[in-house]
Parts: sequence; C-alpha cells; structure tokens
Amino acid sequence: MRVEQLQAFLAVAETGNFQQAARNCGVTQSTISRQIQGLEEYLGMPLFHRGASAKLTIAGEMFFKRARKICQEWNSATTELAELLAGKQPELCVGAIPSVCAHALPPVLLSFCRDYPQVQLRVTSLGSDRALKVLKDGMVELAIVMPNRFLTVSSEIVVDLLLSEPIEVLMASNHPLTQYEHLSWNLLASQPQVVFKDGYGMRRLVQEAFLRQNLTLKAVLELNTLDAFQGVVRQGELIALLPRSALMQARLDPTLAVRAIADSHQERISSPPLTREVVLVTTRDRLQIPPIAHFRQLVKALYPQFQPQLSAVS
Repeated sequence: MRVEQLQAFLAVAETGNFQQAARNCGVTQSTISRQIQGLEEYLGMPLFHRGASAKLTIAGEMFFKRARKICQEWNSATTELAELLAGKQPELCVGAIPSVCAHALPPVLLSFCRDYPQVQLRVTSLGSDRALKVLKDGMVELAIVMPNRFLTVSSEIVVDLLLSEPIEVLMASNHPLTQYEHLSWNLLASQPQVVFKDGYGMRRLVQEAFLRQNLTLKAVLELNTLDAFQGVVRQGELIALLPRSALMQARLDPTLAVRAIADSHQERISSPPLTREVVLVTTRDRLQIPPIAHFRQLVKALYPQFQPQLSAVS
C-alpha cells in the first residue's frame, strides 16, 4: 500500500467521481483507476460501488476515516521534514566540555544566534564521554569534546580537530614547586592532586600519562568545574594538571601559579610533552540540516582565532 493510493481513494470518496478526482490530484483518470484497483486488491475487498457516481461500500466507509488520518499524519510528517531541511528546526542542542564553554564557545554562540534567531540554542557543559553518549542517544546534535576513539568508531561519525594544546600545572603561588619553571614527572608524582571525575577526557589523559611514566597518580580529590579547581588549589596543598586554555584567568590571579611540564630527561623543553586535543563531533545525517551544518562551520572558522590567545600566554 502506498500513500498515493490512499490519496487517490480520498479524492474519489470526496468527489464521488473518478474524473474529478484525477483533476484534483493532477493525474490521469486511468492513473486514479489503477491506484484504486491496486488498493482494493491489497485490502481484498471493493471500496466503491461503480456507477454514475462512485459511492463507498461498507468497507470503504469504514476505511475512509482511517485513510484520512493516515494522510493527515503523512502530510504533517513531510511538512516537518521539509521545514527541517529548510533550517526551520525549533532548537539546536550542543554538549561541550567546561573549558570550551567558558572561553572559546561564546563568540560562536553569538554568531549563530544572529544568523538563526528562530532556533533556540541550548548548550550543556558535560564531560567528554557523557557528551558523546548523549550525542549517540540523540539528545544533542553536536559535541565539542576531547576525543575518545572507543566512542567515535562509527563510519557515520564526523570528527573535526579544533585545537591541540599543552597541559600545564596549576598550584598556589606559595606552593614549594613554584621554585621550578618546568616540573618533572617524578616531582608531579610526589604531589597530591585534584583531578576531574571519571568520564572526563582530562581524567583519562592524565591517568594514561602517569602510566606511561610508570608512576602513580596521587588523586585525592575529584571535581568537575574549573572554578572549583582554582578554589581548592588556592588553599596551597594540592596541584592540578589542566589544559592551557583553562588556565588563562589563573595566570592573572596573584594567588595562583602555572608551571610547564618537563620531560623526565630534560631540564627545559621547547614544547611540553603532554597535550590534549579538542574535537567537534557530529553525524553525517545531521550535517544535512542547515543550522547544524552552519554551527559546525562557525566553530571551525572562529575557534582557530582563539588559539593565538593561548600561545600569547605561554
């Protein structure tokens, strides 16, 4: 059974005439007749009494209300899809890691709101793994996260690299480690640290870095907001390994200090050995929708402008 058959049936039922129904549908009378005949064969019973006018049979009368509802739903569905492809979706949901929400994303959000004022933009700050999970579940259209190869293996996933930046050490300005400009991994392993909770890309990155050095991470406190990290570290005992973009404000705070990570075999280095990547993740089918594709292009265009600010504070 096809929608065209239902539409032909309704046209004949409403006009009582095959010829008039054909004109209303913009097809030939023979086409209408074939569609009705095919529908009756599919249902196994006649729908019309053929005569001077086409009158519904008992089966036809029973089927009429259902057919009309089906066509109404079909029309609503196709209209909604057409509006979606025309960029008339009601909202766009984005999941992003905290450091991106705080610093790099605001100019993108403002540009998008100017370009698509009719679309309600919703941004949620999430850990990388959680953001990728809700993307998979259809709760957000795009995720700006640290990559997780286990959650982005599908051929339908589109991943754009936005940024690669060094990991640095945050500590109180009166912490003993401030005497060093570059901190070795052995020194870092000797210190109690505040870390992100499980499910955050930074937690996984730091843990893997210590494992590669055959050292143990002394994680004594778990948090999930940058403000909380700074507040705890400011007390003087704990340190934290964080991406450079998350430490821009900390560099201006006289109660805090930032130091680079040195290779175990070098006293000084030109580029830190531990870096993190930030990527934008979505799916190929979502990129057919204009507001989503536009948001992706804005991020790819505006995010690189943020990187010179990172290098300027190094």
